[in-house]
Amino acid sequence: MPRKWSNEVTEHSNAMDTKPHIFESHDPKAIAKSLKHSAEESHRRKSSPYRSAMSMLTFYINRAGKNLPDSQLKVLEKAKDELRALFGKPASA
Repeated sequence: MPRKWSNEVTEHSNAMDTKPHIFESHDPKAIAKSLKHSAEESHRRKSSPYRSAMSMLTFYINRAGKNLPDSQLKVLEKAKDELRALFGKPASA
């Protein structure tokens, strides 16, 4: 079976390196803190740390698609709110 393009992006992207299996965590704060740390430490990202972290989280959610259980989707959506709070950004509407 051929590898998916999204797996290639995740493994070889110039965006940033994330902690292994961080998106499988059930703790939205831990996910947000890890993404924030990765984004701030990365020398490979092309935009602001906040934007890079949020993009990586959104990419993962979209990539997982229908294979993502509802319970984990809720955790990841909460992680977006936690990420906004960590960066001092307003909550989304």
